[in-house]
Amino acid sequence: MEVLATLSRAPATSQARAGEEAYTDARPDAQAAAGPPPPPLRPAAFYSCVFAQIEEIGWERVVSATGDDGVSCLSFRVVDDKGRIHLLEITLPMGYPASPPSITAQVPYLPKIQWSKSSRLKDVICQFQEHLKMLQEFWSTMDEIDKVLRVVDATKPTYAMSHRLLALGDDCYILLHVDAHKPSSLPECRFLGAEGKLDRLIMNWRKNRKRWDTKKKFHENLAGVLDFALPAPPSVGSVRDDEQADCGICYARHLPVDDELGPHSGCATDYTCENPSCSRAFHSVCLRDWLRSITTTRQSSALTRPLFFASCRQVLRCPVRELPLLQRSRCRQGRRPLNLVSVYKKALDR
Repeated sequence: MEVLATLSRAPATSQARAGEEAYTDARPDAQAAAGPPPPPLRPAAFYSCVFAQIEEIGWERVVSATGDDGVSCLSFRVVDDKGRIHLLEITLPMGYPASPPSITAQVPYLPKIQWSKSSRLKDVICQFQEHLKMLQEFWSTMDEIDKVLRVVDATKPTYAMSHRLLALGDDCYILLHVDAHKPSSLPECRFLGAEGKLDRLIMNWRKNRKRWDTKKKFHENLAGVLDFALPAPPSVGSVRDDEQADCGICYARHLPVDDELGPHSGCATDYTCENPSCSRAFHSVCLRDWLRSITTTRQSSALTRPLFFASCRQVLRCPVRELPLLQRSRCRQGRRPLNLVSVYKKALDR
């Protein structure tokens, strides 16, 4: 009987150990499934302290308040002496206010915040405003470059950017890096373009760089060092002229290169609206195809019936003799299909 009792206890012990091992093995999986532990909660005194300091600055200057607890990351609107609007992001650490906050802003370089146990958020704002005063000359120089020279950067420059890409003509460019600490000094530069076209500019830069005068305007210095007339930015009128040169139907200046177009393949716009206030350009091929696609257009042996164009109500007359009807499914400019009917039905509906 004792032997039987001993044998009956052995499986129970092994099952208990197996269950304990299974429970131990499952605990890491459960912790992994639960994810990282939640961030520690801040004391109530932290919130009352932060809200009181925001009151000192003004709630109207708060742009956003985010973070795990809703106020650990604050964004404030700061206006400099020239009226430029800046966003200052202040991140409050767990030990705030004993620990100093960190800041982020769209500036060339950030100031080093002076912080003590008695410091408050308004002190950070004041130090940042003083930093903005030091950068006024730099931003004025960058504004001068954008206004006077032909900048070809694809994206709109931010207040943190200290470089500009300038077009010099003939597919030549110069990449300038302006020193934010000394914006009137000689900038760093890099010439971009085809080999052989930049030799004279590079030689002039190396020869005349010592002539850079910090008392002169930036663009005058650059033109003098390069000994080259720098291109001006395109005027509003020239930009409008470029837009007017595009076809009012296919929105392209040149027709695609396609055997189906015959002698018109790759041609530029060749018809202009006679209304002086419009002067919209067209490809005669596009115009004829569009007129043929409208059921209200009547065609004679040589001319179509006069038709009012949607944008300026000008009567259009277009010869259609000896012109094959285009297959719009194949007439493309880049990836844009030449869907004349849908484009002009929308225009007429307006």
